[in-house]
Formats: sequence, structure tokens, C-alpha cells
Amino acid sequence: MMKVKSLFLMLCVLLFGSVSAMAKTQLTVYTAVEAEDLKKYAATFNEDHPDIEINWVRDSTGIVTAKLLAEKDNPQADIVWGLAATSLMLLKEEGMLEAYSPKGIGDLDPKFRDSANPATWTGMDAWVAAVCFNTVEGEKSGLPMPSSWQDLTDPVYKGHINMPNPNSSGTGFLDVSSWLQLFGEDGGWAYMDALHANINNYTHSGSKPCKQAAAGEVAIGISFAFRGAKSKADGAPIEIIVPSEGVGWDMEATAIIKGTKNLEAAKTLADWSISLKANQMYNDAYAVVGIPGIAKPVEHFPENLVDSMIDNDFAFAASNRSRILEEWQNRYDSKSEPQ
Repeated sequence: MMKVKSLFLMLCVLLFGSVSAMAKTQLTVYTAVEAEDLKKYAATFNEDHPDIEINWVRDSTGIVTAKLLAEKDNPQADIVWGLAATSLMLLKEEGMLEAYSPKGIGDLDPKFRDSANPATWTGMDAWVAAVCFNTVEGEKSGLPMPSSWQDLTDPVYKGHINMPNPNSSGTGFLDVSSWLQLFGEDGGWAYMDALHANINNYTHSGSKPCKQAAAGEVAIGISFAFRGAKSKADGAPIEIIVPSEGVGWDMEATAIIKGTKNLEAAKTLADWSISLKANQMYNDAYAVVGIPGIAKPVEHFPENLVDSMIDNDFAFAASNRSRILEEWQNRYDSKSEPQ
């Protein structure tokens, strides 16, 4: 009789566990967040909302943006959590975002939220362009340490520079967009023509050029500052250079996809994505986050970087994205790494 009771209890536990799992809302979340951070994002969110299970669809910024646009008439995502704000502005223009102002939106820096009321997107954190310079490889090749974007067009750097492809990388796109703003339309393309002569390889990841510089695979990686700081903290012989002309930047942001069948769960994630707890989590990987005053200093993060961030015209970047990417593809794609 005891064996029967024990078996019955085990069946009840298994059945209850199965029912609990089935009861979870399955939320399809598109993201360009670094793959190594996704488990942490989901686990931290589930500490507060264990009834929602996140199913990630992750790729680089350009690929996620293209996928969302291709699915415009048949959306597959419920929500985007971690995609460039410029991409979300483009989706807004296409009428693809659900208007919703998450709880706590007033706590965000105004730059980190859509100006519309209700909002369609909210910012999480910002990543900022920088140059990673491997001092060991630079010395071996007799390369001076650059101090500006223009320096990188010097023929001495020919074959020693990697940067991200803007068609697949948000970091690459913020670089190209910022150069067009800094140097003007004609001057920006002229600059990229000159830079292209020195490029060894265009990568499909924004962090990869700095990782390659840190590993000594290339002397110079155009990337983003936090990746440089992390690599330097891990012992890489690199210097993080803030070009004197100013640096581009973009925000990772969140938005609900219009037409989701899981609207309430999506709203719950949107609310949580701008919470104090979420911003503290973002600060583990980004030095600039949406809620002012809570970001802790990041070891090796350049002190003057925030002051060097350009007055980014996000509307220009979003509205001209397709044109800019097509022009870039026609001019420079011959040096892109295989996908």
C-alpha cells in the first residue's frame, strides 16, 4: 500500500510540474544582445516573473532588423528586447510597433525614450564607438598610435584595421552614420573611401574587431568602448582610443511588436526592461544606462568618452538607413568576411 501511495505522489508531482510548465506564457523575444548575456537576462527577469518563459531569437542587429521587416505582414516576434534604437525607429515608421508607455518611463533620461505619448520604444543602455589598438602588434609593425578617425586613413595602417559591416552590425552602422554626420554626406563617403584602402576585413559582429585586436589577430579594431574595457581588464595589451572628432553611439532598446497574441506578457517584459533592477543588470555590460545616476564606473572605460558622444541625429540614421546601407554595400562589401 505504501508503494502505491508513493507512486501516486510521484505522479502528482510530475503532473503538477507538467501543468505548471504548460501554464507558462511563451514569449518570443527578438534580440541582438550579446549571446553570452542572454541566460543572465532571462534568469534575472524570471526571478520576478517565473510565469513567463522567454524564447530567444538572437542575431546581429542588421539581420534581426531585416528579419522583422520581412515578417511585417506576418509577425513572429512578440517583443524586441535589445535592438538598436535606430532600427526600432525604422520599424515605427513602418507601423510595426505597439504604442505602450511602460511603467516607470518617467525615470528614464529623455534621450532613452520615444518622444511620442504613448511611446513605442524605450532605451536600455548605450554603446559607444571607440578604437582598440594593440600596443604589442603596433610596435611590431611600426604603427603610431592613432588619435583621430582621420589618422586611420594614413597608408601606414594599410591591412591593419578591422571594422564591423554596417549591414549586419549595429556598431558598424553607428560608425557609418556618425561619419556622415561628422564629415557631411560627401566628406563622409570620401572618408570611408580612404579608410577602405586600409581595411583588412569587415566583420559581421560589432565586438569582433576589438576581440581580434585583443588577441593580436589585427593591430586595430574599430568597435565599441565597453568591449575594449572588458578585453583590457582581461589582460589584453590594448589601448582604447576615443577619436578626437567625436564618436557615434546608439541605444539598445525595447519595443512590443504590433499584433502580438501575448500582449499582457509583452507589456510585463517592457515594464521590467526599464526597471531599476534591469538597469543595474545592464550596467554589468554597459557603462551608460537609461536611468540617470545609477551606472557604476567601469574599469578601463575612457573617462572622456561620454563627453565625446556626438549629438546623434537618430531620425536621420533611421530614415536614411536603407539608402546608406545600399551605398556602403556597393562600395565596400568586397572586403567583408564570409557569413
